[in-house]
Amino acid sequence: MSSGNLAREEQKLAYKLLIPAFLILITIAVYPLGQVFYTSFTDKTFATGREASFIGLENYKTLLSVTIKELPPVVDENTGEQKIGEDGQPVFERPIRVLPRRPELYRPVFEFSFFSNRFVVGAINPDFLTAVWNTIIFTVFSVFFETLIGLGIALVVNSEFKGRGAMRAVMLVPWAVITVVSARMWEWMFEPTRTGFFNMIFERMGVGDGNFSFLTTTELQLPSLIAVDVWKTTPFMALLILAGLQLIPNELYEAARVDGANKVKQFFSITLPLLKPSLAVALVFRTLDALRVFDIFQVLLSQKRYSMASYNYFQLIQARKMGLASAVGVIIFIVIFIFAVTYIKMLGVDTDE
Repeated sequence: MSSGNLAREEQKLAYKLLIPAFLILITIAVYPLGQVFYTSFTDKTFATGREASFIGLENYKTLLSVTIKELPPVVDENTGEQKIGEDGQPVFERPIRVLPRRPELYRPVFEFSFFSNRFVVGAINPDFLTAVWNTIIFTVFSVFFETLIGLGIALVVNSEFKGRGAMRAVMLVPWAVITVVSARMWEWMFEPTRTGFFNMIFERMGVGDGNFSFLTTTELQLPSLIAVDVWKTTPFMALLILAGLQLIPNELYEAARVDGANKVKQFFSITLPLLKPSLAVALVFRTLDALRVFDIFQVLLSQKRYSMASYNYFQLIQARKMGLASAVGVIIFIVIFIFAVTYIKMLGVDTDE
């Protein structure tokens, strides 16, 4: 048998051996995903015997319909000029009077100014768009800080010092704690009275009166959740980066020292370039995981503020709108898929170096 025929036979054998894996994949992944896609085009209700009807793209229209309207200035009837509020700012018409109410009711998401004009962004379902924004902000900042701190920790534990093994074990403790347990622990520390750990510390430092409400104050909610996630997941990033550092030969650093390169030059000329593949893989895994964040939002904020996943949970379990929840799930899937492909291409994870 020629080498070409042998190669073809080996390829056929490989495909045959992969058939069981493909069948399992179709059973546990492709079929359920297909069911979710189909359900997203219906008005199916969760845990009821009501017959579902096919409604096409109505669920997606409810979730994604957005409009932008200009807010007209409120004019003083006596002077004919625009009214000025008590804060010295011009007064504009309320968004509820400007946004469309038929055939669908649009509610305000946020307002913004452009030059001297005022605009409002409205949506049929503003909670979902806010959930998308919350998830993006959470993902960007949590992954950034986890990567930065994780890189620092990995560089420290990769160096030679007494007790390095114990240090590597200790750094994994936050990651080993179950997320729900760590969220409850941080919930106690965020207590809005002096019984809370942070309020007690701030009061002793003379910062505030010990009554910071971290989980009910809008401006503090996302920073608080990001802090929890950074504490919990930084060891995971440090572990992945440490694995990449272990692959860099010490001979390169010795040669660099002989050439007179200091630690900073060694980091930027040797460590960072050779660490890029491991760092890219760590970023991809952590970012995709952050985009699916559910437990921290659900435990600490419940219905006060949603991520995409916690909003999906609310629509399915609380509102029992299985069709709408399926549409949310499909949108999350598409966002993560597009993001993963783009991220991998940008970071060069799929290239051989």
